[in-house]
This record gives sequence, C-alpha cells and structure tokens, in this order.
Amino acid sequence: MNKELAVIQPGQEVPFRNHTRYCIGTGRMGLALQEEYLEQLRAVQEKCAFEHIRGHGLFSDDMGIYQKRKDPDGVTRVQYGFTYLDRVMDSYRKVGLKPFLELGFMPGAMASGTQTVFYWKGHVTPPADMKDWTDLVQATLRHLSDRYGKEEVSSWPVEVWNEPNLTVFWENADKAKYLELFEATFRAVKEVLPEARVGGPAICGGQGSQDWIRDFLSFCREKGLKCDFVTRHAYMGETPEHRGRYLYHPMRELEVLLAEMEESRAIIDSFPEFKGLPMYITEFNTSYNPFCPIHDTVYNAAVCAGLLSRLGDVAEGYSYWTFGDVFEEGGVPTRPFHGGFGLMAAGCIPKPTFWTFSYFAGLKGRCVYRGEHAVVTMLKDGSYEGIAWNLADKGDTELTLRLPMDGDKAVLVCETVAEDAGNPLKIWHDLGEPACPDGETEALLRDCAHPRVETRPVLPENGTLETKLELEGDRVVRFRLKKIRPEEDPGYDYDYYCSEVRHG
Repeated sequence: MNKELAVIQPGQEVPFRNHTRYCIGTGRMGLALQEEYLEQLRAVQEKCAFEHIRGHGLFSDDMGIYQKRKDPDGVTRVQYGFTYLDRVMDSYRKVGLKPFLELGFMPGAMASGTQTVFYWKGHVTPPADMKDWTDLVQATLRHLSDRYGKEEVSSWPVEVWNEPNLTVFWENADKAKYLELFEATFRAVKEVLPEARVGGPAICGGQGSQDWIRDFLSFCREKGLKCDFVTRHAYMGETPEHRGRYLYHPMRELEVLLAEMEESRAIIDSFPEFKGLPMYITEFNTSYNPFCPIHDTVYNAAVCAGLLSRLGDVAEGYSYWTFGDVFEEGGVPTRPFHGGFGLMAAGCIPKPTFWTFSYFAGLKGRCVYRGEHAVVTMLKDGSYEGIAWNLADKGDTELTLRLPMDGDKAVLVCETVAEDAGNPLKIWHDLGEPACPDGETEALLRDCAHPRVETRPVLPENGTLETKLELEGDRVVRFRLKKIRPEEDPGYDYDYYCSEVRHG
C-alpha cells in the first residue's frame, strides 16, 4: 500500500490557486432553449456556482441571429434576430452565470464554403465577406450592451473561434486565414467595447499546437494588437481504440499534461509585451470524445481531482467540458449513460465527477497542505476541510493527516464517492443498462448518486490530531475535521438500544 503523510505545522500555508468555479463548458448555445438543459444547469449551479459559461454556436443557424432574405422587389437584405440569444442570456443570468463568449461558428448564409462540423452542422469556413462578419459581431455586442449594460457586457471575455488548428473546426486549419479573422474581429470588438477583453487562438493540443501560440503572439505584436489573454485546450486521452460508436483510450499522466501547459505559459512569457498575460484553458477533460465511457466513471472523478489540484499552477482559469449531457455533437444520445462529457447524465443524475467539482468549488480557508492525493485547508475557527483522491491503477493509498488542533474532542466527517458509493453508473449497469429508464428507475439513480456520509470521533492529544484515511481503489473523499462541544441532554441515551445489557 502507498503511504502519504500530510504534516501540517502551525501557521503553515502552501500555494494553491483554486479556479474551479471560474468557468464551465456547455454544448452549443441553442441547447439552452431546452427544459432538461436548464434543469441540469440549475442543479450544477446549486452545488458549484460557476462564474462563466462557454459554448459553441453563438452564430450558428439554429440561433437565428444572422438572417438573409430576398424582398418581393428582388433586393437581398440582412436582418439580425436576437430572440433566442436573449432567452439564452437571460437563462444564464438567472443562475448567476456570465458568458465567456466564443465567437463562432459562421452563419451558413455568410460562409465562404460548405464545410460543417457536428450533427448540428456548424459552418467552419471563413466569411465570404469579412465586413459582413464584423458587422454581425458589432451588432450583437451593441444589442447585448443595450439589454444588459455596456459595463456588464464589457466584463464578458471574448474568444475568437474554436480550435482553428484542426481542419474539422477551421477549413484546412489555415493559420493565415485565422489570423486575418482574429485581427478583424479584435478591432471590431474594441471599437464597440474598448474595455472588453479579447483573446485566442483557442487551440487544442497535438503536433504544432505550441507553434500556433507562438505565431499568434508574433502576429499580434506585428499588427499592434494588445491581446488580453491567450486560450488553449487540454485533454488527456491518448491513441484511441474504437468499439462501435464508443471510444476507449489510456490517459496521459498528469505531469505530462501539466508540462504541455507550462510550455504554453513559457511561450507567452517569452514575449516581453505579453509576459504575465492570462492564459485560460477554455476546455479540459479526460477524453476529447462525447462517447467515451470514462466520463461516467469514478475513475474520471479521481483523475479530475488531481487536475483541479494543479491546473491553477499553470492557468488563470479553466473550464471543464461540459456541465451536462444535453449535448449533440455526435448525435442525440440514446441512453442516460453513454460516455457524454457532462457532470450530469440525462434525468438530472449526478455523475461521480459532479461531486469532484462540487467539493473543489466549495473548498474554503487557506491551503495548508497539497500533495499527490490530497488538498487540505484550514478555516478561521481552527477546523479543517479537504479533498482526497486515489486511482486504482496506482495502488491503494493510506493518507495520514497530522495537524495542530486544540480541545479534547473532534469529529472526522467524510463524504465518499467510490465504486460502491455515489456511483449511479454501477446501479444502472446492474439494472441491465436500460436505454430509457422509467420514472421510478430515474428516481432510484438520482438517489444512489449521492456520496456516502460517515463520521468518526477523533481525539487530539497535546494540541495535535493524527488520523488516517484509507484510499482504496478509485475514489474521491471530501473530509472535514472539526472540534465539537457536546451538548448532551440528561437522560437521552444514544447507546441504550444497541447495548448488550438491554439484550441480556
């Protein structure tokens, strides 16, 4: 068994930048018109309280913003429609979210070609006329400013496009064409909202991806564009194996992923005028595929705990892709568990990873320990809370906590997500993997999705408390160590009905 000793000294503080709440991903924006989508979003916000939300498809045809029609006199006219956009933005604001605006994809009537991506056919070719594009961007920002206030909309980060270094998202992955789009868009946004923060290039990893960041910043320097932030994505999946519509693959080690992010950070800082510029990871997850069963598992929850403990070292914000499984990139899902990206499955069933994010989002106090398997914080009242995790393929781990605590009585409270706790995937599997669970089964899956809660009395000795957590298999544990003051009611005997005396 692996052993980790967390020794915490009085007054100790260790670096830990926890940006879990900064942003969450979503499928295309038009999905926010669906009731199930909003139910999942409300449930996620109740536990995680994310600050921003980022998704594709702001200008895709299903949003109806760019409309081109021919009048009876034969004249073609452009009209902007913001009906759906207002509904989506109002829904976000009701749950406390600001958009992280991703400008894309191209309206079909504006696109220079016919290439599309996804089941819902987002157009991914440059605009036939750049002025049509910049007019659309400016009209949209003016409308949003009129509706929500210029100061408010200026606080929404603006990202230009999504993964243009992939041919599937940007025709031929044409870097020169993307840089042209970025310059025109950057200037258009700043003309309407000078205080808005605008960035890119929103690249994913892979061969040549770091060159994209270097060339992007070189271009900004050459053109005098004072880019406000740099964005990129981070996925852990390696070479996949396909089985039917599903995809399986091993994961990169955490240190390998972090090294890639650190290289991007170093490239940014190598430009004197951009040194210290914020870097946002606007998408991250284990697998990059919406039909990869890892996303539904406890293993995914434990991997993400390790990620959330470290991503703040390399980025000012990061956004899990995505909050829910109302999602259609690869087609409409046919089962509640299908390997979707979301923290919640259909039927508002929390997956194990939901609790990882809830735990990190709720972490309070100053960090006093951060290790391979745990983060511990201390609160002002002298109590502690923390998150511990383990991966089965690394072997079981015994985590020993040794920390300052006065008083003579305390309690350890643990909330555990493991194979046999907070894992609706196992129950669904044991029930025969029903494609369309009835209401009773859905309710059962929601009920069993909650973590197991356990308490254990612990006794400080001479101002020090030592206790152990057995981290077996894949699991994530939220724990709290708090001093207690017994307030026993005379005559009330907790032990009476469990005592041997009564049975004797």
